[in-house]
Amino acid sequence: MKIKILSDSTCDLPQELLQKFDISTIPLTVVKGDAQYKDGVTITPTEIFDHVANGGTLCTTAAVSIGEYEDVFARYTDWDGVILITIGSGFSACYQNATLAAEEFPNVRVVDSRNLTTGQGLIVLKGRELAESAVDLDQLAHDIRAYTVQIEASFLVEKLDYLVKGGRCSSAAALGANLLNLKPCIEVREGKMGVGKKYRGNYTKCLTAYVQERLEGRKDVDRVFITKTEVSEECFQAVWAAVREYLSEDQIFVSTAGCTVSCHCGPGTLGLIIASK
Repeated sequence: MKIKILSDSTCDLPQELLQKFDISTIPLTVVKGDAQYKDGVTITPTEIFDHVANGGTLCTTAAVSIGEYEDVFARYTDWDGVILITIGSGFSACYQNATLAAEEFPNVRVVDSRNLTTGQGLIVLKGRELAESAVDLDQLAHDIRAYTVQIEASFLVEKLDYLVKGGRCSSAAALGANLLNLKPCIEVREGKMGVGKKYRGNYTKCLTAYVQERLEGRKDVDRVFITKTEVSEECFQAVWAAVREYLSEDQIFVSTAGCTVSCHCGPGTLGLIIASK
């Protein structure tokens, strides 16, 4: 079967992987002040961070519209099938909009990744792999949905400024975290985000402890993405070295988080996104 794999820009897969596997992405809208931009096309995370650092209001994101999805699906009407893997429905209206758009296209199936950033990206890569031998579009969509439970997404946030400004964390909680030098771990659980363990101390040490707790003693890890916004080279190298203690280099991928994660979490965010066997 000739099957096209699509995803939203929120999958945060490096450009070389998108090109290698012929995966196309559809950008979300980023709202900065009174202007609208396309995620990764007309705006970058660095521009978002600079805007906020210079006193601008926090940027927000908007889902891909039904019409935008319809325009993309219309390009592939002569294909045997199209699989769109969206950001989790618990984080965005993308899945809902895509499902409505797909009603007009019998060769399109929409899969809710129940995840975000490279958690979604790992599911996209698995979808591309499964599509190579697929003979039935509905079965392919079913198999991709089944794979979503094998993804573990979590990340540490160095500072809570963006979470406070976005209303996801109270000022009092942030003040307490700052006074105690706490770095919270944000986890994706059953398609929603929640706060896990809070690490305390120097951020580099917190990150290495986080890596150890996520990977030590595990034999079921297939591959891992280290996904980050702007972090210091010291932090990144410490995480890379820590991950290499448990996994071979060909199991490790690195990705820079796109505008969606950047808008909500800010600079200094780093996560391990794990696919189990």
